[in-house]
Amino acid sequence: MSGERSVFARSLLTAHSYFSVIILRFTMHPILLSLLLGLTAAAANVFGGTMIVQKNWDRSYLKYFVALGAGFMLAAAIVEIVPESLILGGKSAALLVLGGYLIIHFFEHTITPHFHFGEETHSDEFVASNRGFSVLLGLVIHTYFDGIAIASGFIVSSWLGWVIFLAVFLHKIPEGFTVASVMLASGQSKRLAWGASVLLGGATLAGVLSMAAMRQHIGLGLPLSGGVTIYVAASDLMPEVNREPGVKMALVVLLGVGVFFLLDRIVH
Repeated sequence: MSGERSVFARSLLTAHSYFSVIILRFTMHPILLSLLLGLTAAAANVFGGTMIVQKNWDRSYLKYFVALGAGFMLAAAIVEIVPESLILGGKSAALLVLGGYLIIHFFEHTITPHFHFGEETHSDEFVASNRGFSVLLGLVIHTYFDGIAIASGFIVSSWLGWVIFLAVFLHKIPEGFTVASVMLASGQSKRLAWGASVLLGGATLAGVLSMAAMRQHIGLGLPLSGGVTIYVAASDLMPEVNREPGVKMALVVLLGVGVFFLLDRIVH
């Protein structure tokens, strides 16, 4: 009887070890992890859209997400993404970083009208319904590169992937909030406004899948997404921080930078 128990125990141990190895391999696979975290970021887009469609949500703390995200994103881009890009591609990577910055600048200042991260209350600026859709198009391009950034980071290293994911995640709720708000201000229905936030989430996943399919072009994807990250942090989020008077918002930006360096010291 004791021999049978011993054999049974060894069998359980072997099975446990086998499945542990399988689970470990799947959880550590960079592409699978990118997809799961891309889905999480997409859900944050949808949550932001839900906040603006459901009027009972408290939106007073959204500005702190913007400030925290701005500081974290700027630190992550300058300290981690750009140096890793230069290691991969040298001087040509620097040109791609600039290209990523200019791509978003071009779309936000030619295709889309003026908008800001937050609740859009100036409906007179969005009288034509096509203006709301032009803002949506600009944000879709931006979120597509968010997905590319997440996948690129995990392809390079687990640490870089997590850093980029956190940088992206922190501005995902304000992003969904913004697009739903702009769609409502341009005269669209609540259902369509919420659908716009879902589309942003889908664009994020599309970016992850694109980079997963073209992982051999990591030297292209990482620096481009680095330029996009710098643009979003410095040109989209920072102006929103500067709109708020007082020192509190500036301190939240510094907190975002501090969180990045704290994670760098503890984990990296």
